[in-house]
Amino acid sequence: MKKRQEMRKGQEEMRKGQEEMKNQIQSHVESKVGEIKDHVNSCIEKIEDVQSVKREIGEVKGEVERKIEEVEDKVQGKIEEVKEKVQVKIGDLEKRLSELEDRPINFPSKPVLTYSRPTVKSLTFDGQTSWTVFKTQFAFVSSANGWNNRVKASQLVASLRGSAAEVLQGIPSDKLTDLTTIALEARFGDSHLTQFYRTELKTRRQKPGESLQVLAADVERLMSLAYAECPQDVRDSLAAQYFVDAIRDEDIQHATRLMDTKDLKSALAYSMKYEAAKTVSKKTEM
Repeated sequence: MKKRQEMRKGQEEMRKGQEEMKNQIQSHVESKVGEIKDHVNSCIEKIEDVQSVKREIGEVKGEVERKIEEVEDKVQGKIEEVKEKVQVKIGDLEKRLSELEDRPINFPSKPVLTYSRPTVKSLTFDGQTSWTVFKTQFAFVSSANGWNNRVKASQLVASLRGSAAEVLQGIPSDKLTDLTTIALEARFGDSHLTQFYRTELKTRRQKPGESLQVLAADVERLMSLAYAECPQDVRDSLAAQYFVDAIRDEDIQHATRLMDTKDLKSALAYSMKYEAAKTVSKKTEM
């Protein structure tokens, strides 16, 4: 009797366990089914979104194509308009060319020669500045402007001022070119002063307070007056020598002479460097 009760109890507990397991399985299955439904719904929404985007892309593409067609139509219209205007211009030009070809050409029996204004401004000479320098400048202006001898004569006469213009008195107009040049050379030329300028060069010395730049400029001026006819390389070498001889400071003079410079520019540059270095050294010693 007791054993039957235990069997029934065991069977009852087994049924309860099976019922609970069934409920758990059913609950788990329902949960999974719910998740699958949610996932499917999400996929459906994404598919709908993609389809919506595709529709929008199609609409935009259609709009772009329509705009392109409109622009192409406008451009084509402009091209046709420009073509018409060009054709009209060509027609006008052809008509004018035809009229010019039919018109007789009449050349004047005596061509009129005109003199164009000089491209370089003319100079003036009053006798107070160097005649040699003026001659050089006048020759350059004449060449630059392409003057012939007749124009040179008129420009030279027109350039004279003050005492220089007085040489024109008594000179025949047909001989102004040669006689004017001779008269100016005799009165204002530097040829008779060449020896004077050379002596001044040899005795030139740097004055107290005079800078090396000012000294070099004066040496260069005297060189142009004393050795105007010498080749440039000879003038450069002589100018450097006279400049070194004229330097007042013995240390600077000796150092510059040892450099054996070939032109005035190089001699001036080195002497200025040495002078600056010497000044700095003195300040350092103090």
